[in-house]
Amino acid sequence: MAHTHIHIDPALPLARQADKGHNRWHPDIAPAVRIASGSTVEMETLDGLDGQITPRWTAADLASIEMGRVHPLTGPVYVDGAQPGDLLAVKIEQILPASRGFTLIMPGFGFLRDLFTTPFLVHWEMADGFARSEQLPGIRIAGAPFMGVMGVAPSHDLLKRIVAREAELAGRGGIVMPPDAVGAVPATEGIAARAVRTIAPHETGGNFDIKQLTAGATLYLPVQVPGALFSVGDAHFAQGDGESCGTAVETSATFVARFEVLKGEATRRRQRDPSYAHGGHAHHGAAGVHGAHGVTPSKGYYATTGMSVRSDGRAESEDITLAARNALVNMIDYIADAYSLTREQAYCIASVAVDLRISQVVDVPNMTVSAVLPLDIFER
Repeated sequence: MAHTHIHIDPALPLARQADKGHNRWHPDIAPAVRIASGSTVEMETLDGLDGQITPRWTAADLASIEMGRVHPLTGPVYVDGAQPGDLLAVKIEQILPASRGFTLIMPGFGFLRDLFTTPFLVHWEMADGFARSEQLPGIRIAGAPFMGVMGVAPSHDLLKRIVAREAELAGRGGIVMPPDAVGAVPATEGIAARAVRTIAPHETGGNFDIKQLTAGATLYLPVQVPGALFSVGDAHFAQGDGESCGTAVETSATFVARFEVLKGEATRRRQRDPSYAHGGHAHHGAAGVHGAHGVTPSKGYYATTGMSVRSDGRAESEDITLAARNALVNMIDYIADAYSLTREQAYCIASVAVDLRISQVVDVPNMTVSAVLPLDIFER
């Protein structure tokens, strides 16, 4: 199959290579490349802060960050044949991180933002599979690279609904990042001021920071527009579930994936939110890890996701309980459909075998919970 490469200059901000990417979600953003279903694309990415933080920066410099430049994404990738109602399967083959990274505490951001009000900056050096920092002496963090942001474009209708529900939430005092043209790429009139910011995840994916989406995983995204318009960015060398201070080991990376259109599957499955699968162990991200009673997982796992939006479309602010409920309902729907079981049977299976994992608690207003199903429980 064809192999396409999108090159990004790491020395330039996204605005100076805007034909390669964007930092807002909008259905009218022109694709960077067009491919056939089954093709592989190699996509180079900038770090989540658009290269603003250099090795010379200190915590005092964090006040000068331009937040409008957050999450430069590479893409979109137009996949021929993808139409609303399909699922886009993104089969992640490689994630090759850079050798430098950072973690920061930004006042006003993060799960414990009320307790941590002093800026702090950690610079990381990555080598031999580990990250080390002079700011955290005696600590080494094992690498498990993944992309914090992966998603497809919203339709015009979904875009309007997202903006409206988050504006209503803001009116109730919820923390929301509304459309803002400052720093937007593209800066095109009609897109920059209306496009959805990348901070929160949505039905189309986005900034869900799911650490299990390493090489070997497959992400399933409901298609909203012709061509799907997939984009990726915000590479992480490593992260704990939750990403609690708001940043992981942030870095740039090269992302390699194969794209396949599953015709009509989002409609048939009634799938509204992203899901994913991996051939490894759900808790360790690699095959061959021994489970309970010495059993070695062999079939991998499948996971559904949920966020902080009610079934009637009303958004809630940082509601992890609602996100967990949505992930669980999505999993029950999946089990019932995939294994021809009743919803009651699926609910019992979820209770005895499915793990609810907090993927992120910082991408306001939408928290992300994953419901993880080990496939080894099925004997056939």
